[in-house]
Amino acid sequence: MSQPSPEHQPERSWRQRWYEVIFEADTPAGKLFDVVLLMAILLSVLAVMLESVEDIRETHSLMLGRAEWFFTILFTIEYVARVLCAPRPLRYVFSFYGVVDLLAIVPTYLGALLAGSRPLAVIRALRLLRAFRIFKLGHMLSEAGALRKAIWASRAKVAVFLSFVLISVVIVGSAMHVIEGPEPGFESIPQSMYWAVVTMTTVGYGDVSPKSPLGKTLAAVMMVLGYSFIIVPTGIVTAELTQVSGKKITTQVCPECMKEGHDADASHCKFCGGRL
Repeated sequence: MSQPSPEHQPERSWRQRWYEVIFEADTPAGKLFDVVLLMAILLSVLAVMLESVEDIRETHSLMLGRAEWFFTILFTIEYVARVLCAPRPLRYVFSFYGVVDLLAIVPTYLGALLAGSRPLAVIRALRLLRAFRIFKLGHMLSEAGALRKAIWASRAKVAVFLSFVLISVVIVGSAMHVIEGPEPGFESIPQSMYWAVVTMTTVGYGDVSPKSPLGKTLAAVMMVLGYSFIIVPTGIVTAELTQVSGKKITTQVCPECMKEGHDADASHCKFCGGRL
């Protein structure tokens, strides 16, 4: 059966055209839209960061305030457009990117009612995750998926390891409280546990430190254990990572469930079964 000629193909609706531009990065128009959006996100985050500097805020408060409202209105229009053109609006609204897009505009409106909430607008930096899709960084998404699977597969081993670390912190913290006492700063077991965590992680703030020879010996043992503990979770995840092979994935968004991360040769969504 012959295919219909282009002039006889049904004209796409405005929602389909908008969807292709707003949600897809495979067309020139879609990629241009996403690049412009990415630049707007960067500029809006920069404006919020500059507003937190007192000297700049006092000198350019009016300009920064106008810039913040400009980007908020722009992102609000974009959010409404996404809801209107999405085949399943509620699926988009409650998807990961849908929640992030909404949180990107809420702080500014909230700041008009509650003082001090506008700096929360930096949460829109999460929208920069779209760069993976915009610039075709599918191989990075594939590796990220493999890492996520490896971490999830090793969750039981990591939980056992963290339990052992917690028990060690309690025991050593209690021992240091008994050995050193309140004078050097080990006033209570929770305070001593804080010292144990700082020592085990090799941070060593120095605000609390043992004075007695026995306390210093226990601290030295804790430091050596800290270096040993660092490599354990890395080895666990690495062992699982070698068993997980990352497949090439596409940047296409499923029009039914609004999820990404599909295999490059997939014709249907792996999450909902919708046609891609």
